Amino acid sequence: MKQLLIKASLATLIAATPALAHYGMIIPSDPMISQEDGRNVSFSVGFAHPFELEGLFLDTPVSFNVTHKGKTTDLLGTLQDATVMDEQGYTFDYRLERPGTYVFAMEPQPYWEPAEDAFIIHYTKTYVTAYGDDEGWDTELGLKTEIVPLSKPFGLWEHNVFQGIVKLNGEAVPYAEIEVEFFNDGAGATVPDELMITQTVKSDANGVFTYAPPSDGWWGFAALNTADYTLTEEGSGEEKAVELGAVIWVHFEEWTGQ
Repeated sequence: MKQLLIKASLATLIAATPALAHYGMIIPSDPMISQEDGRNVSFSVGFAHPFELEGLFLDTPVSFNVTHKGKTTDLLGTLQDATVMDEQGYTFDYRLERPGTYVFAMEPQPYWEPAEDAFIIHYTKTYVTAYGDDEGWDTELGLKTEIVPLSKPFGLWEHNVFQGIVKLNGEAVPYAEIEVEFFNDGAGATVPDELMITQTVKSDANGVFTYAPPSDGWWGFAALNTADYTLTEEGSGEEKAVELGAVIWVHFEEWTGQ
C-alpha cells in the first residue's frame, strides 16, 4: 500500500492532542469476493479513531444485520467478543451463498463522550460484492440516518471520487458536514498537520458530497447531524444532545496501470 505524505511523526501528532473523530467500523477481509476466494468473509467490528488506531469501547449493538437482494437477516447473535485496537469489539464470519451485493449494517448503543458533552450514535454500514455481481450496490436501508452511495462503494481506484447523498429520516440533508478519515491499519501513514487527520467536506443543497482519497485502502465517511431528542447522562442526571452519524466504509484499490 502506498503511504501518504510523510512530514510529521505520528508520535508528534498524538502528543499534540488533536480533536479525534469517532467512527463505527465494519471492516471485511475483502470487499470483492470472487469464486476463487471461497465463500467465507471475516469481519472486524469496532468503534475507534481509525487514523490513530485508537479503539473505543463498543457495547453490544442494538442491531446488526445484512441485507441482500431485499432480504435482511439478523446477525447480532453471530458477533464474537474480540479486542479491536486494544478495546472491546467483535468479529464474525459470514458465508456468501449467492452472487450480489451484501450490505452489513450496525446500530450501536449510545456512547457517552465527555469531551463533546454529548452522546454518539453511529449508524454504520459496509458493502461487499460477491462473484462478479454488483447488483444492489446503491441499496438504501432506511436507517435513521445513512449515506446512500451514488458511486459504487467498491471497485474504486485510488484517486477516484466517491459520491454519496446524506439522508436523515429518509430525507436528503442539505449542507451536511461529512468527516473523512483513513483507516491507518498497517499503512504507517502520517500527516504534515493534525488538522489533516480528519478531513471535512459538506454536502450540497441536494445532500450530495464528493471526495477523492489520496491513497488506496479503507476510508470512512461520517455525516454528522444532531438528533431531535436528548438522552439522560447517568452521572449528572442531565439531558444531553445526541450526535447522529451516518457512516459508510469504502475501499479504494491501488492503481496498477501505467
